[in-house]
Order: sequence, then C-alpha cells, then structure tokens
Amino acid sequence: MVREVEVVVVGAGQSGLSAAHFLRKHFEPLTGFVVLDHAPRPGGAWQFRWPTLTFETVNGVYRLPGLAVPEPDRATPVAEVIPDYFADYERAFDLRVQRPVSVRAVRPLPDKRLEVETDRGAWVARALVNATGTWERPFRPRYPGQETFRGRQLHTARYRGPWEFEGRRVVVVGGGVSGFQHVMEIDPFAAETHWVTRRPPEWREGTFTPEYGREVVARVEERVRQGKRPESVISATGIPLTPEIRAAREAGVLDRLPMFDRIEPDGVAWDDGRFVAADAIVWATGFRAALDHLAPLRLRGPGGGIAMDGTEVAADPRIHLVGYGPSASTIGANRAGRSAVRRIRELLAT
Repeated sequence: MVREVEVVVVGAGQSGLSAAHFLRKHFEPLTGFVVLDHAPRPGGAWQFRWPTLTFETVNGVYRLPGLAVPEPDRATPVAEVIPDYFADYERAFDLRVQRPVSVRAVRPLPDKRLEVETDRGAWVARALVNATGTWERPFRPRYPGQETFRGRQLHTARYRGPWEFEGRRVVVVGGGVSGFQHVMEIDPFAAETHWVTRRPPEWREGTFTPEYGREVVARVEERVRQGKRPESVISATGIPLTPEIRAAREAGVLDRLPMFDRIEPDGVAWDDGRFVAADAIVWATGFRAALDHLAPLRLRGPGGGIAMDGTEVAADPRIHLVGYGPSASTIGANRAGRSAVRRIRELLAT
C-alpha cells in the first residue's frame, strides 16, 4: 500500500516532535504530513536511558514547543518522566505518530517526490524531515585482541547502572559526558576504575554563557556546512568543572590514561609495557547519526558528512536533517524543527 502526504517526518524524539508541532499548524496529520517512529512507545531515546540518569545529572531537559516540561525531584530518573511527557505532547497536539514503523529506505522518484519505504508499506512525499538521532547506532571502535577478552564488554547503550560492577575492576573508554559520568558513578561500587580517552580532557572553568553557546553552535554549524562529520558537544565545549567533577578529580577518580594499544584476555595493555587488569570494559564511545536509510539519495560527500545549509541538505532541499550537527541538542532541536518547516513550506509553495 502506498500513501501520499506532503511531508514525512522520520523519528519522534525531541527533534521529530518539534518539527511535527510546527507542521501541525499548516497540515493535517496522516493526509498533509505523517510522523513515523521506530520505537515501540513515545519517549524517543529517553525511554532507553539507564535508571541512574536523573534530572540532576542530565545536561538539561528542555520543553518541547507549546507544552511545559514536568519539573520532578532532581533525583528522579529521566526515563520515568520524559516518555510520559512525550506521550502527553503527541496527544495534546493530535500528532498521530505511527509506530512501531521502521523506515528501510528513502528513494527519489522521477516526478521529484520521495518514496519512503517502511516495514508497513510506503509513503510518497514532496519533502522529508529526518529526525532519527543517533541512539540506534552506538559506535564501538575495534582494537587488537578485543575478541580474546574474558571479561564483560558493553556500550553505553546497554549500561543499566553502577551496581552491575560491584567488586569488579572496570575500564571506562571515552572522553565524552557518558564517559566521565560512568567513571564517577561506578567508582564507589567497583574494586578499581580506570578512565581511558584518546585525547586529554579539556577542562573548562567558568560558566557556560549564552555567548559561548552561540560560539559553539557556530563552530559545529560551520563543520556541517563544509560537509564534515559533526563533532561531539564535549569536543566543542570542553568539560565544565562542576563541584562534583572537581571533587572527583581531586580524589583521583578522574585520573585519565591515554588510549591503550591492545586488549588482552585479562585487561588492557600499552606498547610501553603498561598493563591494567580488568573484569569489564565500558565503551562510552558515543554514537553515529542513524542515516543508513538515506543511502539511496547519495547525500554524503568526500568528507564523510553531509553538507548542510541550516537544517537543509545543501544538495537536496527536499531533505531536512534535524537533530544533526548544531541541532543535536534539546534547545537546538526546537529551533531546528521550526526552521525546517518554514523552509519546507517555501519549497512546497514553488
């Protein structure tokens, strides 16, 4: 079965719901636009977060446009609140999200429209808002000897809390937010913790001002404008020295080690002879943009990324990527949704 709409939105996380909100002002759901979501229920990636990720530790959970976000106790896990908030949002604005629907491929048609192939039939549209985020594509690098390790290896996407590592010797790999948060959280439970990163962490003193935020966004935006892969938020901002992080550094918990050269059955090793015994390796090595379904459109350039003009793919104005590059944040997602819809309406009008 093939159904026709003006716009297809792929993904119902922060970015997708923001775009749907602005589309709803001009189009009817299921006839003018449709939102397709792979997840079994509302909540985007928040529904899969570990229980110890609370409102106190997350880097801000901002409201979707038009509906205030709940303000629970800061010790409340975000996975207990945000999915219900997203569900309320979908009902409040009558977005009629279709789920679970897996988008397999997006292809160009001879009449300049797009065919969105899913596991539940196809949709044909004049424009597409892609809001698939990164959660579906955890990245774990390969190192020599990885398959010989006798302990446990897991990615952040499968992390469920520090108590899993009680009495264990744990190596956490990754210099992003999840990396140092995992180390700080696991350390009181573990026999030993070691933090390993490719580059030395950049500690940032002072407050995160709006001016600095705009500078960071501009830097990330320039990268994607050039078709380069977006850099991580932490690589752009540095790690803020909060009182908790400062205390962990002073206690030696965040004494960073350079990246090891190989993995051995009982730990990790460096070519200079150093060795750290380990029972578990936690790969806090981030995620990649989930864009495989867009491969038939051939959007990637020689730099490995997709050249962007705001939310619009520079080579194809029918395609907007929200939650990618500078809009890969909660505040940025809302702005990106509004911007994408404005430019799509201009495109459709011509």
